[in-house]
Amino acid sequence: QVQLVESGGGLVQPGSSLRLSCAASGSIFSIYTMAWYRQAPGKEREFVARITPGGRPTYDDSVKGRFTISRDNGKDTVDLRIDLLKPEDTALYYCNTYPPKGWGQGTQVTVSS
Repeated sequence: QVQLVESGGGLVQPGSSLRLSCAASGSIFSIYTMAWYRQAPGKEREFVARITPGGRPTYDDSVKGRFTISRDNGKDTVDLRIDLLKPEDTALYYCNTYPPKGWGQGTQVTVSS
């Protein structure tokens, strides 16, 4: 089982960029496909992006071109860079395995002017 701690969220203005980070521990991180998910207020949690152990990314169509997922198997971290942030990106962002196995605390991203 992988334990996960997300960080990097905050209150940002529309059009800005943000880098979310996820630190993993407790298992062999490098064997898992890792992913980011998000849950906006009043909505279901949704898949955002995933990355294979070898580094191949897949994105939800709604975030293609603005979101970049990356991982460092040596540091057991998976990051999500978000460019050109929009108010509709406001959500609690979680990292997890793909498919997910339990949830951490997440990190809040709020996009507002």
